[in-house]
Amino acid sequence: MSNIYIMEAANLFCGDEDPTASKHLTLTELQLPNLQESFQDYHPGGSRVQIEVAVGIQKLEASFKLAGWDPDLLTQFGLGAASRKKFTAYGSIRSKRTGEAIEAKAVLEGRLGAANPEAFQRGEMQGFDYSIAEILHYELHFGGVEKLYWDFFTADWRVDGASQNADERNILRIPNGF
Repeated sequence: MSNIYIMEAANLFCGDEDPTASKHLTLTELQLPNLQESFQDYHPGGSRVQIEVAVGIQKLEASFKLAGWDPDLLTQFGLGAASRKKFTAYGSIRSKRTGEAIEAKAVLEGRLGAANPEAFQRGEMQGFDYSIAEILHYELHFGGVEKLYWDFFTADWRVDGASQNADERNILRIPNGF
């Protein structure tokens, strides 16, 4: 059955250590990671036509924008930060067919890689553009159902809960594989 799903609102937690540290009042933009495959051109000597061969998935990056200053978040930036942080984004998605509100949830583990202040202009609200780099774990859930899952350390890539590379991980004896 065809449907249209529209995101109506979003929230972000930067570090899940404090469940009260919601960014819902300052979050103005949220960009989840772009999913893009990497391809290699291949033109075999016995073929007239060149093809593209999928060889992997490009690195994941995410970004968000907050209105105003967030001094606590700024301390998570850079090499002085102890480790990666967990970033959890929630979206309220509305089904245009039924009117039902559906939860979207993204979990990312990475580093706060950039904190770019906008130019200050009197009479306008200054904000900061942030980016999440070195993402080593990513989950995307829709309506409580896991849609995408990737973890660098276990090398697991799941779509709709089904591992896409279990055979490869088993052959390579990668621990924690399913």
